[in-house]
Amino acid sequence: GVFMYNHLQRKVRNAEALAQKYKQQQEALSAQLQVVYEHRSRLERSLQKERGEHKKTKEDFLVYKLEAQEALNKEKQDSMNRYGALSSQHKILKNQHEDVKKQLLDLQLQHNSLKLEHRKTLETHSQKYAQLQQEKDSEVTNLQDTVFKLREESKLLRKAHQEVHSQLLNAQ
Repeated sequence: GVFMYNHLQRKVRNAEALAQKYKQQQEALSAQLQVVYEHRSRLERSLQKERGEHKKTKEDFLVYKLEAQEALNKEKQDSMNRYGALSSQHKILKNQHEDVKKQLLDLQLQHNSLKLEHRKTLETHSQKYAQLQQEKDSEVTNLQDTVFKLREESKLLRKAHQEVHSQLLNAQ
């Protein structure tokens, strides 16, 4: 009986020691679990906060994307309008350019024609001028000859007049 009692008592002590060990392990695990729960709670709050920020960021991004798309569409429309205006202006200027080219060609032809006419007129005038110059030179020469002859005749007439006058004086 004593042996059995000792044996049972030893078993009880071992069981108590084991119970104590398990109790300590349970307390340690409980403390660790508490830390894990607190950590999990913090992580959940952080996750909720991150989700809220993510949702807000996503909404902001969608608003930004929508505004950017609208701005891009408006810019595209403005560009198309400007392109249309420039294209029609280009067509008008191209037509004007063609008209001006035609006018230039016409004016060049007219200029060449006038240049030719001017050259002919200049030649005609040069010939006429040369002819008139010759006629003038000839007339001047004739007039000089006439003047010379008239002077000579005038000298002779003076001389004759002088002689007649002298004869008259002598006769008186």
